[in-house]
Amino acid sequence: MTAVIEEYGVRNRVGLILGLILFFGILLLPTPDGLTPMGKKMGAVAVLMATWWITEATHIAVTALLPIPLLPLLGIMPSSKVAPNYANHIIFLFIGGFILALAMEKWNLHRRIALETIAKVGTRPARLMLGFMIATAFLSMWISNTATTMMMLPIAMAVVNQLAEMAEVEGKRGPDTPVRVQRTFGVMLLLGIAYSASVGGLGTIIGSPTTVAFLGFAQTRFPDQSPIGFLDWSLVCIPLVVVFVPIMWAYLCRFGSNIPLSRIRFMGSQDVIQGELRKMGPMTDPEKVVLAASSLTAFLWIFRRPIELGGFTLPGWSIIFEAPSDIHDATVAMVMGILLCLLPLNLSGGIEWKGRREHFVMDWQTIQKGIPWSIVLLLGGGFALAAGIQESELAHWIGSKMSLLEGMPIWLLVPLVCVIATSLTETTSNIATVLMISPIIAETALQIGVHPYLLLIPASIVCSFAFMLPVATPPNAIVFGSGWLTIPQMFRVGIVMDVIGVMLAPALVYLLGSLVFPFGT
Repeated sequence: MTAVIEEYGVRNRVGLILGLILFFGILLLPTPDGLTPMGKKMGAVAVLMATWWITEATHIAVTALLPIPLLPLLGIMPSSKVAPNYANHIIFLFIGGFILALAMEKWNLHRRIALETIAKVGTRPARLMLGFMIATAFLSMWISNTATTMMMLPIAMAVVNQLAEMAEVEGKRGPDTPVRVQRTFGVMLLLGIAYSASVGGLGTIIGSPTTVAFLGFAQTRFPDQSPIGFLDWSLVCIPLVVVFVPIMWAYLCRFGSNIPLSRIRFMGSQDVIQGELRKMGPMTDPEKVVLAASSLTAFLWIFRRPIELGGFTLPGWSIIFEAPSDIHDATVAMVMGILLCLLPLNLSGGIEWKGRREHFVMDWQTIQKGIPWSIVLLLGGGFALAAGIQESELAHWIGSKMSLLEGMPIWLLVPLVCVIATSLTETTSNIATVLMISPIIAETALQIGVHPYLLLIPASIVCSFAFMLPVATPPNAIVFGSGWLTIPQMFRVGIVMDVIGVMLAPALVYLLGSLVFPFGT
C-alpha cells in the first residue's frame, strides 16, 4: 500500500489565518458580563487551538504545545502549573499500555490471536467478516485502534483477493465476479474492521486515547470522586462493545451493500486462514512471555482495588502496600512495561539473563519508534487546556449560560450532548474533542444539578463513534487508503452507525453505569 503525503492546502492556510484572527479579535473585544478578564483570554486560546485542530493548520502536537507559552504570557496560569499537565499519570498509563501493545506487535502475537479467532468462526462470508470484526474489537481493547487496523488490513485484503477467485454470487460465476466480490464483501469487510477497531477500543481504559483523555480530565477536575478503575470502565463498556459489534455486523451484512453477503459463497476460505497459521508455526517463547505479561497486567488492573460483591468485599492487592491510594493503573502499566525491557531472551530456548540487547523482549528502539509521541503531547496539551479553562472560570461562565437545559428530561439531555460530541468529532481529532468539550460539559452538569459523569462518560464514548468520513478517525483513514472505498460509501454506512451509537451509548451507560458510577450521589 503506497503512503499518501498530504499537501498543505487551502483549508490548512485558511485555518492558520482564521485562528490568529479569532485569537486577537477575542482579546480585543470587551469582556462579556459575568466573565473574568482571564476567562476572556482563555477563551481566545481555546478558540485558537480548536480552530487549528479542526483545520489542521499545523500538526496537532504543535497546537497542543500552545498552552505552555500562551497561558503564562497572558497571565492565566504560571508555567509551574501548566507544565505538569504534560506529565499527568494518565499519560504514563497510555505509554505503559502502548509498550505492551508494541511487544505484541514485535513478536507477532497480535496476528496469531487474530488468525486463531477468525479460524474458529467459519468460512461463510458473513461469519468470516464476524471473525475479523471480533478479532479486531478484541485486539483494539489492548493495542491502539490504529495499530490494530494496520495489522488487520493486509490480512483482510489478502483473504478477499484470494477468495474472490473461488467466489460465486447467487450461485453463479462470471468474468466480473472477482471485481463484484471486492466491491461488496471487500468494502464491507474493511468498514467492519475500521468500525470494530474504534468501538472495541472502548472496552478497556487503555484501548482508546479518548478514554485516557477523559479519565485524566475527570480525576483532575473531580479529585473528591472515586477514581474510575480498569474494572469499573470495563463493566460498562465491554457490554457496549458486545452489543454494538454484532449490530454493526448485521447491518453491514444485510444493508451495507447492494448485494447482501448471504448471496456470496466462498470455497476454501478456511484453507487460507489455516495456511497463514501454518506459516507462523508454533507459539514462540517471546510470544508466551508477552502473553503472560499481558494477562498478568490485566489481572493486576482488575484486582488493584477492592471489589464489592454484594455483601462480600474482595480485597485488592494494593492493600499490601503502605499507601494503596498512591498506586494507580499507570503504576501497573509502567512496572510491566519496564519489566519487558529487562527480560532478555534466548530465542532458541526460553529466558536467558545474558542475552544480547536485541534479544530483549522489549527494547527502547522499538518503543521510541512505535509510541505515537504526538498523541502524548496532544493529551498533555488537552489537560493543560482543560486546566486553564477551569482556572480562568471560563467553564463556569459557559455552564451558567446553559441553564436553559435545566429541567430537560435525562432521556433527552444525554443524547443531545452525545449528538453534539459526535458531530464535532467527525471533523476534529477525537482526543481534541474530548479535551475541548469536557470542561464545558462538566460545568453545565453542575449548573443544572446533574452528576457530571452522567454526561461526561457518554460524551467521551461517542467521540470514538466517528464513522462517516475518512478524516474522522485513523482506522477510517487507513481502510480508505486501500483504494477500495469511496467517500459516499463510507458516509452512507457511517451515518447509520453514528445514529445507532448515539442512541445505544447513553442507554447502556445509564442502565449499567448507574450500578458502577456514582450517578445518584
